[in-house]
Amino acid sequence: MEEKKSSFKIRNILAVFIIFLVVRAFFFTNYVVDGQSMEPYLGEGNKLIVDQVVYQLSSVKRFDVIVFHANRKDDYVKRVIGIPGDVISYQDDKLIINEKEFSEPYLEKIEHPFLGQHLTGDFTLKELTGVERIPKGKVFVLGDNRLKSMDSRHIGLISIDRIIGKVDLKYWPLLGSF
Repeated sequence: MEEKKSSFKIRNILAVFIIFLVVRAFFFTNYVVDGQSMEPYLGEGNKLIVDQVVYQLSSVKRFDVIVFHANRKDDYVKRVIGIPGDVISYQDDKLIINEKEFSEPYLEKIEHPFLGQHLTGDFTLKELTGVERIPKGKVFVLGDNRLKSMDSRHIGLISIDRIIGKVDLKYWPLLGSF
């Protein structure tokens, strides 16, 4: 009888482990941060779990942190600033979306370069991309560390179909700002 219970426990543990592996393989992926573009929110070498199905069930939301295919060999992690239909600009370090000013509390810990210099240079979406409004199927992304980020200011609007998923969890290092 005791042997049956032990065998049953082992089978249950094995079944749970297999289910975990299947769920993880199809719904989540790992990502290791490469670079300083999202500091201090995410740092070089941080290990993340990325939800790969969230955007199949719902739309991308403003200020989500996402991982996407930047090109054929590189994936980037950035923050979504603009979603389809948005008109975006920065003026005097203030984010303006659809003529409304938005605060960016995730930028508060970032040191400004020099007295009087802006963290995010002034621009309009039209100046950067040639379009006034973000088209359907595209998003505008920025790194939190604006001075060290290769983002939509440089590579243009990101196609939603290039998004791998939403950053769900930072699991390494255990201590940090996530």
